[in-house]
Amino acid sequence: METAQSGLNISVLASGSTGNITYVESGSTRLLVDCGFSGKKAIELLSKIGRRPEDLDAILVTHEHSDHIKGVGILARKYGLDVYANEKTWKAMESKLGNLKVEQKNHFSIDKTLTLGDIDVSSFGVSHDAIDPQFYTFQKDDKRFVMLTDTGYVSDRMRDYVKDAEAYLFESNHDVSMLRMGRYPWSLKQRIIGDKGHLSNEDGALALAEIVGDRTKRVYLGHLSKENNVKEIAHSTVEDILVRKDTGVNHRFRLFDTDPVEPCDLFTL
Repeated sequence: METAQSGLNISVLASGSTGNITYVESGSTRLLVDCGFSGKKAIELLSKIGRRPEDLDAILVTHEHSDHIKGVGILARKYGLDVYANEKTWKAMESKLGNLKVEQKNHFSIDKTLTLGDIDVSSFGVSHDAIDPQFYTFQKDDKRFVMLTDTGYVSDRMRDYVKDAEAYLFESNHDVSMLRMGRYPWSLKQRIIGDKGHLSNEDGALALAEIVGDRTKRVYLGHLSKENNVKEIAHSTVEDILVRKDTGVNHRFRLFDTDPVEPCDLFTL
């Protein structure tokens, strides 16, 4: 395995409506957030950034939807990994993960901070149609990475909690026109647009404009819908709004695209 840099190192291994998995490491700690793919695919994604599943320490779970937990149980069993989620999420997903040892099952409540190795991980609640969804911030020394997808809106409390981090994975799920014109039934369209659905390109950009700050260097646009979005539309829509809002995009910080099946390069905050 390649040696980890001493800072906080991140790779969005894959992100989209078909599956999500993110890798976070420090000099001594290696974490996955979610695993919405088969074990085989997760191992392949890790190998593309020069990392191995046997070197992982734990998997953090955001919520019980299959595009976030499909491979969690498989990896945890095979490599003896600890799994962290809040109590309600455990109850909703436990039967889907298969048999895990009691000592592998860890509770991580909303609005708590745990120190995993040398990384401080904090959880916060979001608005999504899961039992008790939460996302995470990762901090080592004075550098912070925030993950925020799978939410129908960004509350003032969420904005304050995640403001002015060095890097973000932020939801840009759908283009509203594509969704409205698309083949989804009206009930599903309402769910996606609703307060417990997903952020559109526009809503994500407007939230980002109030969140990014002087410390921000990178924003990754994540969880794009396979049916109702494309990278180019998401990127240009978010970029245009951030330019209009005078946020410093393309100067102080940059926007990056994620992919549903290929990892982003490992970067160090």
